[in-house]
Amino acid sequence: MFTGLVEAVGTVSDISLGEKSARLTVTCGVISASTVIGESIAVNGCCLTVIGINNESLTFDAVPETLRMTNLGDLQPGDSVNIERPVAANARMGGHFVQGHVDGVGTIVSITPEDNAMIFTVKVDESLQKYLVSKGSVAVDGISLTVARVEPSGFSVWIIPHTLEVTILGFKKVGCKVNIECDILGKYIERLLAYRTDHC
Repeated sequence: MFTGLVEAVGTVSDISLGEKSARLTVTCGVISASTVIGESIAVNGCCLTVIGINNESLTFDAVPETLRMTNLGDLQPGDSVNIERPVAANARMGGHFVQGHVDGVGTIVSITPEDNAMIFTVKVDESLQKYLVSKGSVAVDGISLTVARVEPSGFSVWIIPHTLEVTILGFKKVGCKVNIECDILGKYIERLLAYRTDHC
């Protein structure tokens, strides 16, 4: 379980693509020193298992389903990625409950400055629209954000300067792909209602 509060920005040092899979190595400094083999780490909001540690770098395997559902297969050496370790049981729960289970990939369609903020508008697949609620939570590349407005084909979020400085959103441009994880509560409610309808 994660919170969507990014701990560090790492750099992709190597990515080796298989037929439908990938092995990804990320340099992430102090995060590596306190990590062990088998631990889960969120990379751009996608929960991956550490399979190798070398100095300040961590290595992960991404299976075909991961590449199909996320933007990880588009990464190149030198690209920056958001890094977050799982939340500790005794930690303050900032952000919101983020599983690291990406629901799909969205596309940034506009970035608009507004005083001290930047408004990002993201287009998502129609299948994700039902989980978006104004003032509800959404994770974008693993960043816990508040939906400012539900748009006809996606949503918009307001980004404060701090978030732009400490995450990869500061590097994003119109047309960039971002990982989207919708609030888990909406998905559970949908499943419960569907089950109730099918069994009544």
